Amino acid sequence: MQNAFISRLVARIDAAVASGDPARICPAVKSILTEEVGGGRLPLPAALLVPAREGYARRLLHRDPNARYSIVVMVWGQGQGTPIHDHAGLWCVECVFQGRIRVTSYDLLGEEPGGRVRFRQEGTLTAGLAEAGALIPPWDYHVIENADPGPAVTIHVYGGEMDGCHSFAPVEGGLYERRWKALGYTR
Repeated sequence: MQNAFISRLVARIDAAVASGDPARICPAVKSILTEEVGGGRLPLPAALLVPAREGYARRLLHRDPNARYSIVVMVWGQGQGTPIHDHAGLWCVECVFQGRIRVTSYDLLGEEPGGRVRFRQEGTLTAGLAEAGALIPPWDYHVIENADPGPAVTIHVYGGEMDGCHSFAPVEGGLYERRWKALGYTR
């Protein structure tokens, strides 16, 4: 699936992750994605850009053979989004490739007896073409939603293979129940 444009992106991200320090990696990857997407230099294969009916689509673009990172393309149909979730201890950089997304960030306030957690909403932003954000645990709790009537596409670079995460379902009293959610890839 790698064409010359994707190979260039991979080479640039390979160099950015070499330090092993998320505080340095995330701004570098954010800059790379902003330049590649914003400059129109990253044509993605059409097969990766198709929405899924059953929920947002996750498609693997590249998995680093040394397990330092993975690049995932996500396609968000109208009304599709995530619950509050974390990134299972992985850093992440997210960049809008097409459309607009709404990101709502949360601060984990603590765990209650019985394992339920309490969050405080920190803020919401809408991001458009080539706008990117970075998440470094423990500040990685958020919701992503499609902000437009048409499909939105985002590119996510994770500090490893994100094959699962915790999602949080609201329960009584403003509390949330933590659940492990296995993640796979959409065909």
